[in-house]
Amino acid sequence: MYNKRKAGMTVAALGLALTIAVPMQTMGAPVLTIGGFTAGADKVLSKTISLDAATDAEAKKPADLTIGAGVQPAEDKETPVSFTAGAGGLVAASLTVAPEDMDEQSYDEEEGAGGLFGYTNLGIARVEDHLNVRASAEKDSKIVGKMENDTGCEILDVQNGMAHITSGSVEGYVSTDYLLTGTAAEVYAASIVKELATVNADGLKMRMEPSLEAEVYDMVAYGEELVVLEKLDGWVAVDYDGQKVYVSADYVTVDRKLKTALNMTEFLYGAGVSDVRVEICEYAKQFLGNPYVWGGTSLTRGADCSGFVLSVYAKFGVGLPHSSRAQANCGTRIKVSEMKPGDLVFYSSGSRINHVAMYIGGGQVIHASSPKTGIRISSTYYRTPVAAVRLLYD
Repeated sequence: MYNKRKAGMTVAALGLALTIAVPMQTMGAPVLTIGGFTAGADKVLSKTISLDAATDAEAKKPADLTIGAGVQPAEDKETPVSFTAGAGGLVAASLTVAPEDMDEQSYDEEEGAGGLFGYTNLGIARVEDHLNVRASAEKDSKIVGKMENDTGCEILDVQNGMAHITSGSVEGYVSTDYLLTGTAAEVYAASIVKELATVNADGLKMRMEPSLEAEVYDMVAYGEELVVLEKLDGWVAVDYDGQKVYVSADYVTVDRKLKTALNMTEFLYGAGVSDVRVEICEYAKQFLGNPYVWGGTSLTRGADCSGFVLSVYAKFGVGLPHSSRAQANCGTRIKVSEMKPGDLVFYSSGSRINHVAMYIGGGQVIHASSPKTGIRISSTYYRTPVAAVRLLYD
């Protein structure tokens, strides 16, 4: 970050386009170059980021942009960086702004945020899927979190190609091959920061239209961050894997920020989920693919829907009857939208409950489905749920 009160700042009017190479986690020659900045990558995908063009004719001439406190080339950390871009380049006459000329409110807001978008040493994940955050700098150490593409982090230290970072609730180590840093990260961050809707309820319904009567597209976990497309009266339109869907404004918080990493519990189940709920879901997942047997209660040799949840809960000291209708009268009835991982959800044929599954977060259930499919994971809305029950109180 630049010290705005103690020194002047050189500001560049940026040209038409800045081409950034995007690292992917597949095999290939390591290279990521933005002007003079280079970082390793296994594969790159070019992405053009549109920036405001300078209108002054002189400003359109190719020129070097030198920022003394910015990113340094990997091979010589003491050498200033020159940025050069095609199709107009990074171009401009320099403008020196003295601290006394700056807007005081803007300065105070940025200082209060801890730097650019809340980061003092910003890093941005550039990956096709997820960047693993590991417990130590050893590349085969335990995975403690995940960073999606364009997720921001605070870089604490860099050694031997591994960056020690914090992001959200996650602290760990990531490969610098997939991390944009320094001035390059700051320039890129300005082009990708978005309004994000952070989900404040697990199993939040996403609907196809902004109405409680509209079709439910899917459910989303607590803590999930979704890109805001539009804000309406009582509703927020968000992007969910390329699909425009609507969520109630009562259950999301909207902020302009970079995405943050998820720890493994958040990644699998959503934020704020207790250890016992994680354990019961992980235990149930061990039996995926095992057979469905009507009347059965064996997690390995075969169980029906109620026999499956009966046996899973028995492992945790909770007794249940062997009937989906009877299980629906156990514990405490809750709304489907209030479900947490480990809660039971029920389905019906007409007015009669005839199936039970266990919610595992992120809009998914695990259940002994049928003789054809056995024990499997499905969307909560693969059928319309009619009731939900809570047996765990944490």
